[in-house]
Amino acid sequence: MSAVKVNVRVNGTAYAREIEPRMLLCDFLREELELKGTHIGCEHGVCGVCTVLVDGESTRACLLFAVQADGAEVRTVESLAKDGQLSPLQQAFRENHGLQCGFCTPAMLMVATELLEHDPDPSLEDIREAVSSNLCRCTGYFNIVDAVRTAVAMIKEGKQ
Repeated sequence: MSAVKVNVRVNGTAYAREIEPRMLLCDFLREELELKGTHIGCEHGVCGVCTVLVDGESTRACLLFAVQADGAEVRTVESLAKDGQLSPLQQAFRENHGLQCGFCTPAMLMVATELLEHDPDPSLEDIREAVSSNLCRCTGYFNIVDAVRTAVAMIKEGKQ
């Protein structure tokens, strides 16, 4: 197969690359752009550890060819911290032990980011539903849900 050109904005930076047409977005992010925060798990879209935001919507990067993201804005977990400072959501995950092994954490952060951007004051049920889209074998989800609730409170208090 011949290479195709893809133009994509990732975390606010424009990239143009010649890639194989069958390269998955998760591989593009990890191999071409060296953004290792997006993890690869089942490669079938089931586990959710590869979740990134494409044009503001949660997307399984293992189910999308990079060429399908041509012209899109992609955000990965690397976009959350600013100037070396953790975002309120990242701080809340740390303070509430919302991670153990850390494998699902980047995707959980991105799902929670999408949730909070669409609803800055989600209900407990909304939080549970959002994070249930990603598998976590370590935490039992309780600390993750608590972390999102803490982040909501931090943002309301202006601790951004």
